[in-house]
Amino acid sequence: MRFATISTLRHTSQPALVDGDRVHTLPFADMYAVMEVGAEKAAKKASKDWLPIDEVSFLSPLKPFTLRDGYAFEQHVLTANRNRGRDVPAEWYEFPVFYFTNPNAVFGHEDVIPYPHYTDAMDYELEIAAVVGKGGMNIKPEDAPNHIFGYTIFNDWSARDVQRKEMAVGLGPAKGKDFASAFGPLIITHEALADKWTGRPGVYDLEMSARVNGRELSRGNFKDMHWSFGEIIARISDSIMLHPGDVIGSGTVGTGCLLELTKFQGPWLNHGDVVELEIERIGILRNIVG
Repeated sequence: MRFATISTLRHTSQPALVDGDRVHTLPFADMYAVMEVGAEKAAKKASKDWLPIDEVSFLSPLKPFTLRDGYAFEQHVLTANRNRGRDVPAEWYEFPVFYFTNPNAVFGHEDVIPYPHYTDAMDYELEIAAVVGKGGMNIKPEDAPNHIFGYTIFNDWSARDVQRKEMAVGLGPAKGKDFASAFGPLIITHEALADKWTGRPGVYDLEMSARVNGRELSRGNFKDMHWSFGEIIARISDSIMLHPGDVIGSGTVGTGCLLELTKFQGPWLNHGDVVELEIERIGILRNIVG
C-alpha cells in the first residue's frame, strides 16, 4: 500500500491512498490517525471516488515527531572520510550511529527549499527513511519491521561549509543541517515491497538515484546498507521509547551527495536548481532550490 498527504481544491491537507494513477482520500485528520488505525484498516476506508494523480499536490507525508538520521551506507562513509583525509573510525563498525536533526523544518514534493544566507555550499543527500508506526522499547532487530509503518524518500539538505566547521569542533552536524528536510511523495508499506525483501530486517532491493537539472549524479541501492534498519532501530530503542511518527533516515547512499562526488570542492547547488531524488516503487521527490 502507498499512502500520501495531499492538498486539493477541497482540502489543504488530507491523507490519501494512492493506487496506481488514482488517489483516494481517507477520512482521517492526518497520517498519525492512519497509523493508529493501521494500514489495512485505513485502506478499507478509502473513498470510492478518486482523483487523477496529476490533479493533486503532494505534501510531506507527515510532520515527524522526532527526526533521527543514520550513517549506514559503507560506501558513503568510506568516501566521505577519504575526502577528509582520514580512515573510517573503528567505532563505525561496532554499532550504528545517528544524530538528531530538526523535525520542524519539513518540506514536501515540489516545495521550494530556501537557500540559507549563511552558506555557499548547499548540498542534497539521497536517503530513504523509515516511519515508525508502532512504539516500543528495547526492540530486537528481527522485530523492528513490525514497528515500521513504511518507507519514504528523504532529502537531508546540507550546508557543507557550516557543517565542516561545526564538526571540527567535535559537535554536529547542527546548523549545517537544521534548515530543511524533505520527504515524500509517498510512504510505501511492507506489503508493496514483499518481493523486494533482502532477508535482512527492514532492507529491500530498491534502486536509488539523484538528478540535478535532469542530469543523473547519484545512483545506489537500498540493499547496500551495512547497518540494517532493524539494527538501527534496535540501537535507537535501547532503553528509550520509540513513538509513532518518529522518522529515521538511513544516511546517504553511496555517491548520494555532492560532498562525496566532488571531494568537498563543489560545485555546489545554485539558486534555481531542480533536485530530483528517485527510489524504485516510491517515486520521485522533486524540489527547487530557492
